[in-house]
Amino acid sequence: MTTSEPVAGTSLRRSATDDGGWRLFRGDGERREVPFPTAPPWRRFDQQEPTSGSTTSSSRRYLIGPDEADVVNAALHLRRPLLVTGHPGTGKSSLAHAVAHELALDHVLQWPVNSRSTLQDALYQYDAVGRLREAALRHDTDGTEPDIGQYIRLGPLGNSFVPRERPRVLLIDELDKGDVDLPNDLLTIFEEGEFDIPELTRLPEGQRAVHVQSDDPDDPIPVTRGRVRCREFPVVIITSNGERDFPPAFLRRCVRLDLPEPNEQRLRDIVAAHLGPSALEDIDDLLREFLDRRATGELATDQLLNAVFLRKGGVDLDAGSLLQAVLHRLGQAL
Repeated sequence: MTTSEPVAGTSLRRSATDDGGWRLFRGDGERREVPFPTAPPWRRFDQQEPTSGSTTSSSRRYLIGPDEADVVNAALHLRRPLLVTGHPGTGKSSLAHAVAHELALDHVLQWPVNSRSTLQDALYQYDAVGRLREAALRHDTDGTEPDIGQYIRLGPLGNSFVPRERPRVLLIDELDKGDVDLPNDLLTIFEEGEFDIPELTRLPEGQRAVHVQSDDPDDPIPVTRGRVRCREFPVVIITSNGERDFPPAFLRRCVRLDLPEPNEQRLRDIVAAHLGPSALEDIDDLLREFLDRRATGELATDQLLNAVFLRKGGVDLDAGSLLQAVLHRLGQAL
């Protein structure tokens, strides 16, 4: 015998005598300690901070077709930014982590772009107020000047241009959400492979080298005469949802990759890669329902993974009810 209760706009059918640990929250006001179930692999945060060559666990399961991989390799060989377009949920951002993992590069530098993003902030930030405050305090004590390098911190774009033997991976996420001039602002940086920090170029000759703060708090970066110039051009991956067009000059300097929506076989491969081959058992109805709904609106692959994870965790739902709980057209108002 089963019961039906409204949860998140759908019907959840559970056994009346054994809910299998599904109902952590019961809505009855009674306080109780319950064990939490195992989280999905892509929602586990108990790992150590990323170290050199390490990325998220999901990046090790990223799947891409040979044609798309060839485009990525073209960008790597040409030392050109890779402009990745595609519908939300096709894996554009995850591609950067996959490249960093497979090439044993350091963790990904991420620049999430929004309407307030500027090239300056992505290159570096200078805490002039903090330095003035420290200078005032020292004036009353020993009279020394604070080290300006302690108040300059490189941003994700600036860190990617620090000279290293092996390049860093820089993810510029959703560039089309930025200011209309931002792509053109990036052109000079990408073409010259360097940028200046004016606050350091104006220093006296005796202060040629200054150590500034990087993304690693324990590894200040020496900057000579205020100029940062890369040794190896970074692996730049720029994502776009196609919300607006970019200038032709910018497009000419990028290698372009359009990620298609995965077909049924690719979806099966993705499910197996994330949840194991056994997860493919008894999910044909979920796949059919997902593909039918995706045909009439944008749905993300990770939404299918969420549904499969719940099904394999013992949630007793038919495909329609389960997908209704976790699938919403991207951009649809709630």
